[in-house]
Amino acid sequence: MERKDLLSANVRIFKEQGQALDKVARKDVKVLVVGNPANTNALICSKYAPSIPKENFTAMTRLDQNRAQSQLAAKLGVPVYDVKNVVIWGNHSSTQFPDASNAVAKIGGVEKSVPASINDDEYLKTTFVSTV
Repeated sequence: MERKDLLSANVRIFKEQGQALDKVARKDVKVLVVGNPANTNALICSKYAPSIPKENFTAMTRLDQNRAQSQLAAKLGVPVYDVKNVVIWGNHSSTQFPDASNAVAKIGGVEKSVPASINDDEYLKTTFVSTV
């Protein structure tokens, strides 16, 4: 689902959340937004919580990271909790980039490089990226 498809419902949700935070939260609260599109949702939430400093809002693309880790784990035949150091660059959108270049996985009890273990650059540059 593209960012534009999520915005109308998310504006209502994150407006309400921002207003609630503004009303009852401590002004030093740290807010972590994980609902996609995370950056936009964090901005909306912060707009409706004007008494909370903007730097206290953070967006995290954890959902995309989970997808990336799951894809790599499936490809390697290991549990997802054994895959680490996967990064998602950019916003949750068609321009995001899942990066496995520094990822490691525990394979047979030994931590190994994911790209070297998969040994398929074409997969990592195409199928992996488009699937995440």
